This record gives sequence, C-alpha cells and structure tokens, in this order.
Amino acid sequence: MATPLADRECEACTSGDEPLTGDQYADYLEELDGDVWTVVDDHHLEGTYEFEDFRDALEFTYEVGELAEEEWHHPDIHLQWGEVRIEMWTHKIDGLHQADFVMAARMDRIHEEYAPD
Repeated sequence: MATPLADRECEACTSGDEPLTGDQYADYLEELDGDVWTVVDDHHLEGTYEFEDFRDALEFTYEVGELAEEEWHHPDIHLQWGEVRIEMWTHKIDGLHQADFVMAARMDRIHEEYAPD
C-alpha cells in the first residue's frame, strides 16, 4: 500500500524541476478533499475550508501558518468569518510540485479536527 500523501516528506524542488502536468498531478489531486481543492489553470491549488465561526477559522489559519514555517512552504491564506481560502504553488518553478499536494493533504488532516460532530 502506498504511503498516504499527508505522510510523505515535503521535499523541496530544485530550479531544474518542471511543474507537474495534469496527468502527473491527477493521482495526487484524488487524494485531497475533493470538496475543498481544485487546480486552477494547471498552475496552482486553490482550496476553501468552511468553519462554524471566526475563531475556528482563525485557529486553523494559525495551524496552517505553523505547518508552513515548519516545511518552509508558504501558501497565500485568505481568512474571513467561517472560511479560509488557500492558494498554493511552488514559486521556484512557477507551478505545481508534489510538495504542494503534500501540504494540501496535511491541511486536510488539520481541518478534520474542526469538523462538527
């Protein structure tokens, strides 16, 4: 059995790497929460998480920030009442890399903590 995406190492790319194509990232995308994540213009991931209130959205944002610092892979984060929108791609290659999908899977895992019972 393959290692779940969220458990894989978030390996940094090199400037010689090429951005992933649709065929290359399709399997990664299937492992993400399909109600949250989409790929936009074969360039970046965009995801929107829903929350019961502002506090949960803010706490989630803080946890994503901690993850980003830990992995040195920083998404754009948009916070508003009951919602957090994430945009993410690998700037070094101006496109998608496996690391983007690993980070998204880890964010999905964090978000599970906020799901209503």
